[in-house]
Amino acid sequence: MWQLECFNLSVTQECDSFMELDLPLILMIATAVTGVIALVDKLWLRKQRLDKADALQDAGADDEAVEKAAKEPYLIEQSYSFFPVLALVFVLRSFVAEPFQIPSGSMEPGLITGDFILVSKFSYGLRVPGVGSTIIPVSNPARGDVMVFFPPEDSRYFIKRVIGLPGDHIEYRNRRLTVNGTEIPTEELGGEPAYNPTMFLGKETLDNAEPTVKWIPARSRATGEAVLWGGPEGEWDVPDGHYFMMGDNRGNSGDSRMWGFVPEKNIVGKAVAVWMHWETWSSLPSFSRTKIIE
Repeated sequence: MWQLECFNLSVTQECDSFMELDLPLILMIATAVTGVIALVDKLWLRKQRLDKADALQDAGADDEAVEKAAKEPYLIEQSYSFFPVLALVFVLRSFVAEPFQIPSGSMEPGLITGDFILVSKFSYGLRVPGVGSTIIPVSNPARGDVMVFFPPEDSRYFIKRVIGLPGDHIEYRNRRLTVNGTEIPTEELGGEPAYNPTMFLGKETLDNAEPTVKWIPARSRATGEAVLWGGPEGEWDVPDGHYFMMGDNRGNSGDSRMWGFVPEKNIVGKAVAVWMHWETWSSLPSFSRTKIIE
């Protein structure tokens, strides 16, 4: 299970990224090494051991010496034990589903610190592990999907929401999204259903979801007036084969507004469910937040 880490892009911007230790690569190497050891033993080394044991038995050696000669060395024994488990885990996490934990607030209020999520590796097609090229296409990301991916020029996994599809023109100003000249319907919730002095909520209507987004009450540096901070603004044209990603916590998310577009080959999978919440190791896990991700 991989845990999302966070780094500060500025005082008010967070990201959800996975640990820098490349555990999938370690898993792949461990699977390959144990598999090769088991295969070499099965095709060659085992026959040598058994032939040696037979020779000792024919020479009248005692049973202990014969058994010792036929016995698998420790490394080979462990390889036979671990290879099936490692291979199963590798196949499941590479092609079916993988769990992750969220430690920061860039996807609040929908996903919060301590949520354990399940990411479907099959939703966007089977991909070659470590390469990203599609083996069997299934579907393409839809606007509104919550997706795990590699940002450009970064080896860590991120999780954000799909906002711009290939060829889209995206504009974000005054906390409002415009896609291809059409403003995305946005309802300011305020105190309905939730409000506190550190956030203000709104609901957007995207093609494939109606996410609740979060803005941050602040004061204008120029006028001193109270404002709602929705994060960096601008206009972007999404290139073919790329996606524009944003966090639901619009005022506190490092996303495509800062580091650009996500190549199609960098897609990992679709976040489909929260299955557990466990904020710290000193607390008890809870299943009260179990839900389908929208």
